[in-house]
Amino acid sequence: MADLDKTELALGSMPALIVVDMIRGFTSVECPLGSECDRVKSAIVELLEIFRQKKWPVYFTTVEYSDSKQASVFRAKLPALEVLQSGSIWTEIDPDMDRQKNEPIIVKHWASAFFKTDLDTRLEANGVDSLVVVGLTTSGCVRATCVDGLQHNYPVFLPEEGTGDRNTDAHQSNLHDLNMKYIEVISIKSLKEQLLNKEP
Repeated sequence: MADLDKTELALGSMPALIVVDMIRGFTSVECPLGSECDRVKSAIVELLEIFRQKKWPVYFTTVEYSDSKQASVFRAKLPALEVLQSGSIWTEIDPDMDRQKNEPIIVKHWASAFFKTDLDTRLEANGVDSLVVVGLTTSGCVRATCVDGLQHNYPVFLPEEGTGDRNTDAHQSNLHDLNMKYIEVISIKSLKEQLLNKEP
């Protein structure tokens, strides 16, 4: 079956960067949830530099659990999530992100950065009109956040170098699907050019 016709979305004048789950539990191969992601890290660092320079909003997310009732079905489906207990090193933002004090951490229990969090309220308060989403993983929390971003009526941009997945096939198929139906999947080079040409 052929893909549907689509048009390209445009970045707004106040984009926000959503850094999804770049936590030690996903970026360290020592954790059951982790994978090698140096390429993803490098791309995100490049974007963080631009957003900080332009003084645009940056939000990080983490996943953590302090109660057995939190996301109980999700955790039953994926038992490896149990390592993400509150206070664990695995829930900490990867130090390579060099998170700044003015960059909030959104604590979530499910896949999407929007679901049962105050992210949208924060975005509205800052006048955000478009989103750049990066992080881990493409087929999981990144995809869920991108789709929910669209469902909150934001144009969403996903740099293909700024996301990764333990499964290469899942990574590629989700990039294709997201780009055809929901968001703009774009190269890091093209995205940086667009961002740098915008007035802060």
